[in-house]
Amino acid sequence: MKSISIFILLFAISHSIHSQEIGTNDSKLPYSMIDGYPDNFESGNIIKRMIDGLGYRYYWATDSLRNEDLDFKPGETNRTSRETLEHLYNLSGFILNSAANKPNIRPRPENNDTWEEMRSKTLNNLYTAADQFSKKSSKDIETTTLDFQRGDNSSSVSFWHLLNGPLADALYHVGQIVSNRRASGNPLDPRVNVFMGKNR
Repeated sequence: MKSISIFILLFAISHSIHSQEIGTNDSKLPYSMIDGYPDNFESGNIIKRMIDGLGYRYYWATDSLRNEDLDFKPGETNRTSRETLEHLYNLSGFILNSAANKPNIRPRPENNDTWEEMRSKTLNNLYTAADQFSKKSSKDIETTTLDFQRGDNSSSVSFWHLLNGPLADALYHVGQIVSNRRASGNPLDPRVNVFMGKNR
């Protein structure tokens, strides 16, 4: 009986430490809130603010997701939330490549990340992209293109497509995650305030 009690105690301590580690790691991720205002209304800062809004929404839409939330899909022909989140990860990479003037390589390499790794990379991709855009002048953005590379073939399109393409698409899919988690019994934290960019 004594050995069982010791085992239970050790398990409880281990679980507590693991939970604290998860909390600590999560607290280091960007976008639990949007910090302040940019100094000016340069094009780069406006794009940064759009990405910041996406980052804040994504952070809280994906906070405390359970396996049953990740595996949920609203219908047989729909993606699971996990599949949608992988698409969001790819979109964040596209946005980052655009900020860094790097081509988007097709086909993409297979992603074997855990959910926690994918969430961290998505948030950090968005944060880094926002920071890089904030340093760009309107002239820089005028000359920015979205570049694609597939083997020996390359192509480019106007930067405008980042706004109505990946950025708008990412916001749309974050909304799907919010809807899905509500349907799977784990609704969004009611303190989230997307208008102010910080929780109530």
